[in-house]
Amino acid sequence: MERLKTEFEQANPDISIRYRAPYESYEEGSQKVMRESIIKRMPDISLQGLNQVRSLASREIAVDLTAFIESETDFAAAGYRGPMLDLGRFDGGVYSLPYAVSLPIAYYNTELMEKAGWQGDALPGDWDEVLKVASDIRALPEASNGLYYEWDITGNWLFQAPVFARGGQMTRNGEQEVAFNDDSGRFALKTLSRMVTDAGMSNMGWQSAYASFAAGNTGILITSVGSLQSLSDQIGDKFTLKTGPFPGVQPQGGLPAGGTAMVMLARDADKQQAAWRFMKFATQGDGAIIVAEETGYAPPNQKVNEEQLSDFYTRHPNRAVMVQQLPLMRPWYAFLGANGLKITDIIKNHMESIVTGKRAGESDAVLAEMAEEVQALLPH
Repeated sequence: MERLKTEFEQANPDISIRYRAPYESYEEGSQKVMRESIIKRMPDISLQGLNQVRSLASREIAVDLTAFIESETDFAAAGYRGPMLDLGRFDGGVYSLPYAVSLPIAYYNTELMEKAGWQGDALPGDWDEVLKVASDIRALPEASNGLYYEWDITGNWLFQAPVFARGGQMTRNGEQEVAFNDDSGRFALKTLSRMVTDAGMSNMGWQSAYASFAAGNTGILITSVGSLQSLSDQIGDKFTLKTGPFPGVQPQGGLPAGGTAMVMLARDADKQQAAWRFMKFATQGDGAIIVAEETGYAPPNQKVNEEQLSDFYTRHPNRAVMVQQLPLMRPWYAFLGANGLKITDIIKNHMESIVTGKRAGESDAVLAEMAEEVQALLPH
């Protein structure tokens, strides 16, 4: 963010950027903006989780960017194409520009894998292979954990991932009916259960899990690609880190796009024009390259990824995994209506009952209860 500010202000001396303190979470960020909208003290631009944009659009807090996009003569040529813009498209308008996009990936400690008997350069391709090698790693005296799956990451993202990967969806019938209580949802919770029963995954929390992985004590970590740079810095030369795609994506499947989007909140016409200039800078050309260089996220710009960063990804194959998965990208689903956050908590609580081991052998029953509770909160 500091590099973006410095380079933007050098190129645009008539505009000054001032950052507020960061939000604690995606949910806290959207709620804060909603509160600030009442007292008219919103920032001009807000970085919001991709799953939070819909709620701001439905409340007419986020500005529809359609007119700004249509005023550009070369918007598609600048790399803004198709699925990326669809991530912020609701009810016929475009309410955000994706800023730093992530997909779930797998991080592997190759030294522990080799000691556990994994052979060859290929990485595990499906969940059976992942869980088998995780179980073997856990049996090593030098490893404390075989695998950690960041199941509680915001917005039930890593529940949606295996559901989408199997071709499933979260709702149907105009978003009035639960759809995840099918084979895709059963697979998602059964796999989570197997992480506990087969691979011995403990509910250590993401901070402890990241520290354990970086120290070389956990063999496999499955989470956002956005953590790649920080984990790489912590690992240093302790072991060889390899990243691989999210396991088990079927031909008809996809993955929910995570990360952040830039949302315009300014109402003043001059502030809107200034905000638009910064939003474009941060999501194309040199600004998008900064995102790639400083984080594990992929820039939301097809031209930058395919042309300007092609050599960068060749030199950094661990980062290239994210770009290779971009064709699988689907919008991160946000539940319609006022009960969205309640539904997120319900799904999290049921997943937690499995991860703690309390109901690790009852994944089908957990799914049925989860679906019933979510259904009661959907709009009718």
